[in-house]
Amino acid sequence: MDISIIYYSRTGNTAKMAELIAQGCESVPGAAGVRVKAMSVEDVDMAFLQGSSAVIFGSPTHGANLSWQMKRFLEELDQDLLAGKLGAVFASQNWPGGGGASFAEMSIISSLLVRGMLIYSGGLSVGEPPLHFGAVSHRAPEDELSISRCIKLGQNIANKASELFGVN
Repeated sequence: MDISIIYYSRTGNTAKMAELIAQGCESVPGAAGVRVKAMSVEDVDMAFLQGSSAVIFGSPTHGANLSWQMKRFLEELDQDLLAGKLGAVFASQNWPGGGGASFAEMSIISSLLVRGMLIYSGGLSVGEPPLHFGAVSHRAPEDELSISRCIKLGQNIANKASELFGVN
């Protein structure tokens, strides 16, 4: 089973989140059959994306929304490519007060739903830390909570994708 992680990162903060989420995907029991690839929107392996059962999208927060680079990627992507796949989101934000990342995540989620994806995070129901819409980090994930959110999102998606689609 393949899992794609697609992100935009200008400063490296969102890229670090993608790396941790990939580690979370690979850490689940039975992950030997799981292949994970984290890719910038600027360098997506379209064949890998097409064969993926789950796709996790990440963006930095700009003006309480997703980056224009991620929005453009989603707008230009073949409308049918994501249909039926499991989807999830994550966002980094510069301001510690929060709020903007939730809007960014919901903007990505709305785009994924329109494309026929099944959206999942685990929310409050799958252990600690709770994820709400997806993983959020203040800048680069360096504190314990931000790191654990990223790893937990990867684990949740790998587990749910295995449950839904099985491991190839």
